[in-house]
Amino acid sequence: MTGARRGLTLRTVIASSVVALLLGVTFAVLLHAVDDVRSSTDARKYIRSSLVQAGVLEKTVLDIETGQRGFVITRREQFLQPWTAGRAAFPGQALEFVRLSDAPGQRSIALAISRDGQSFINDYSVPLVESVRRGDPAASSTATTQEGRRRVDTLRRLFDRYDQVSQGTLTAREDAAAANVRWATVGAVAGLAGSMLLIGAFAWYQSVAILRPVRRAAAVAGRLADGDLTTRMPEDGVGEIGDLEVAFNTMGSSLERSLERAEMARARLELLYSASVAVGTTLDVERTVQELARVALAGLADYVTVDLAGAVLQGEEPTREDLTELLRVAVSGIREDAPLFPCGEVITPAPETPQARSLASGRAMSEPDLRATTDWRSQDPDRATKLLEFGMHSLMSVPLRARGVLMGVVTFWRSERSEPFEADELSYAEEVVAKGAVAIDNARRYTRERATALTLQRSLLPQRLPGQTALEVASRYLPAGSRAGVGGDWFDVIPLSGTRVALVVGDVVGHGIHAAATMGRLRTAVRTLADVDLPPDELLTHLDDLVIHLTSEEQAGIAEGCQAAAGELGATCLYAIYDPISRRCVLASAGHPMPFVVAPDGSVELVTGSTGPPLGVGSLPFESVELELAPGSVLALYTDGLIESRDHDIDQGMEQLRQALSLPAQSLQIACDTVINTLLPDPERPADDVALLLAGVRAMSPEQVATWDIPADAARVVDARELAVAQLEAWGLQEAQFITELVVSELVTNAIRYGAAPIQLRLIRDRTLICEVSDASSTAPHMRRARVFDEGGRGLLLVAQLTQGWGTRQTTTGKVIWCEQALGDE
Repeated sequence: MTGARRGLTLRTVIASSVVALLLGVTFAVLLHAVDDVRSSTDARKYIRSSLVQAGVLEKTVLDIETGQRGFVITRREQFLQPWTAGRAAFPGQALEFVRLSDAPGQRSIALAISRDGQSFINDYSVPLVESVRRGDPAASSTATTQEGRRRVDTLRRLFDRYDQVSQGTLTAREDAAAANVRWATVGAVAGLAGSMLLIGAFAWYQSVAILRPVRRAAAVAGRLADGDLTTRMPEDGVGEIGDLEVAFNTMGSSLERSLERAEMARARLELLYSASVAVGTTLDVERTVQELARVALAGLADYVTVDLAGAVLQGEEPTREDLTELLRVAVSGIREDAPLFPCGEVITPAPETPQARSLASGRAMSEPDLRATTDWRSQDPDRATKLLEFGMHSLMSVPLRARGVLMGVVTFWRSERSEPFEADELSYAEEVVAKGAVAIDNARRYTRERATALTLQRSLLPQRLPGQTALEVASRYLPAGSRAGVGGDWFDVIPLSGTRVALVVGDVVGHGIHAAATMGRLRTAVRTLADVDLPPDELLTHLDDLVIHLTSEEQAGIAEGCQAAAGELGATCLYAIYDPISRRCVLASAGHPMPFVVAPDGSVELVTGSTGPPLGVGSLPFESVELELAPGSVLALYTDGLIESRDHDIDQGMEQLRQALSLPAQSLQIACDTVINTLLPDPERPADDVALLLAGVRAMSPEQVATWDIPADAARVVDARELAVAQLEAWGLQEAQFITELVVSELVTNAIRYGAAPIQLRLIRDRTLICEVSDASSTAPHMRRARVFDEGGRGLLLVAQLTQGWGTRQTTTGKVIWCEQALGDE
């Protein structure tokens, strides 16, 4: 019995030892598998973190390359904003990237990316931008461009290789972990089965106490390895099994928190990206502010308000005094009934409020619990009470600053979300606002530049049209409302000699201050050439020479690095002269659309004729078109902004203009409004500058004009004086007889003495009394001062002293000398 007991004991000991050995081996395998799963999960977390950081770093490199390339192509400083931000962010991002790259094969590639990326910035991008700023032509060469592409392509290949190595490492570790779990499960089952064969009760105990928890651990490990981080084990085991269950559950909780943090980081990165894309779609300050409010609301707050200094809306840079009163520009929230200050309200922040403190310090402020503090209520205690009753419990105030300019403040509110704002959310809000502030400042600068250009252009356009009897004139000018800015459209009405009137309309290529300044130069040149009384084709020829000369000066300025002078000088122009006596209109076009003529019966016809090349082309002639206009006709001159559109071609626009002009109107002013409202979908913000000039034709009565042919005989000067005096008596202008006799005597005498037959004398009674003497000689007289003993040389000086003005103009058959006298009854 004793031996049996010893044998049983020995067998029990052996069985127990075998079972213990099997169990030990089983637990060792399981623990190794668990450790391997934990290691695989940690590696997966770090590899995913490194892949996310790789994506951030790659986007930074692309932002640097895109900003640099945009600046090289356009020479606009605004493209250097992402470039500058990328340069500043790259070193820190690269350092974090290298730190996270601890897997085999990752670190060497990460170091290569960091080294090559820093080399691309320091050795290529920065020198290239500096070369462009210096005006170095080599900066845009093919070799320079290819070098940049080669460097960026090298970095992209390194990023692709890094991604492949990381994914391969991640896959290998996951496969190894899964294989180890399966092997551990098989070993555990085999060990437990052997133990059950040795001793049933002990095997049953072990099956209940060890095998089932191990199987649950293996299943949990598999689900964790597959990405189901919410799975947990019941913590009902004892000893090592209990520790294993706690370890599994702790690991799952840790992985779940890591995933939540990664998802939150990803969401915030997406919001920052949305802020850079969705804010600043236009260059309108108010709309940009509203876009910022909508973007900042997503994923961060329940309500967002934006307050700006009034100077910002005008395009000006606000001062500290401007920031004492703010205008509520945008309110965005999950509901519309929040008791916040509405848009358009002028707000004076009290010094104790977070908004005022943010503006004073330039730093973001937060009030995690609004019920526990009172400073924020000092602005408006009654409204503060309503906000608390509405459920507002936490706020953040972030100053709106860009390029050192403080423009206003953005306030974030929470009511529906129960958790208060935290420190990391304050930092995140600052990033979102900083991105939006750049877009708002861009819109502010654009508003200032557009206002400056518009002021310049309006100052260069005629402030009021001159009085004259030949035409009834109405006009409209609408500046462009697009990003392109104010253009160079202009029009003018210029009184000429002999009651004639010149009509001018033109369009300068480009937009902005340079286009407006160029328009002013061309308008001044046209007025100067009009004073010379040139025919339309000759005037456009001289104007074309001027544009060519100015263009050559501009090119020289660009060659010397004068970027401020780099404006485009291409332009179109239409110049027309109307004579109310003959009712003839002579016009010439330099690349400008021909005008329409509205007949007295309402029919509308487009003037046909040769349209010359735009100004600045040179070497091609301009041709005149002559029309005879019936009294009551309307001449319509316009710029291409009225007829061109993205929605239709120019022919359709011309047809729409013809139909609009054919509509009956009580006055030319009403006709102008009809044309504008018919052709422009948004007259307040046209896509391009629009100039419209309507001229109603008047004819001078034959009773107002007297013409005589004068023989080329000095003895007939007396007859000319008598004819003029008789005509003045018939007109009832006896008070002008003395001066008129002297003027007629001098002009007819000069024509007979220095000119050539035929000679003609003409008197015109208009707002002034006009005397004209024409002859067949093209030699123009000039005024000189006679010496004491000279017998002549005083005629034109006498005419100039006695009359309101005088001049000469060339004709196809000779010249005309004219002078004007003011009438006492006018």
